[in-house]
Amino acid sequence: MKNKTNNKTKILTLTAMFCALAFAMTAVIRVPVVLFLKYDPKDIIIALSSFILGPLSAIVVSVITSVIEMVTISDTGPIGCVMNIISSCSFAFTAGLIYKKKKTLSGAAIGLIAGCVVQVVVMLLWNYCITPLYMGYPREAVAELLLPAFLPFNLIKSCLNAAFAFLLYKPIVGALRKTHLIPESTSEKAKANIPMIIISALVIITCVLVILSMNEII
Repeated sequence: MKNKTNNKTKILTLTAMFCALAFAMTAVIRVPVVLFLKYDPKDIIIALSSFILGPLSAIVVSVITSVIEMVTISDTGPIGCVMNIISSCSFAFTAGLIYKKKKTLSGAAIGLIAGCVVQVVVMLLWNYCITPLYMGYPREAVAELLLPAFLPFNLIKSCLNAAFAFLLYKPIVGALRKTHLIPESTSEKAKANIPMIIISALVIITCVLVILSMNEII
């Protein structure tokens, strides 16, 4: 009974920590990319929570963070809150679900790539449906913006978050194990995958350069 109580306490502590970190990153880093769309890195933290605590935590952290964002720093109201939840969950829940089935380095990479694909497709559909209500644009005008604006934004956002999540997962897990918030791994420690690290770094650099170039264009 005591162990179960301790485990629940640790899960609540970690969930609160991930919510606080996700909100802090959103509050500090908000980069305009195109139109009203801004990049923020909260999905990195939400994906890490999904890997560490399971895919359902992605939903919990997404909802809590988005609601807090709505009532504090956001000017997009309930519609923006719903869009944030859908965007974060489509990415982080998908990645965590696949990683739960295959807890290996390749499983994490496949999960993050799948999360990118799902997020891009889902957000294109929701942008087409919701943006006319939010911006007051005719649906035909929004449809014309899907490929030149919404597609590259969501693709850059998801790839950037996936690359950062992949690079940060092992260091964060190691730190949490040292503080005994998560148990030690019973399996042999995986060696650093240099090619994947290099690819992730190149993805980050490329995405940052694209964001900078898009900012100059607009």
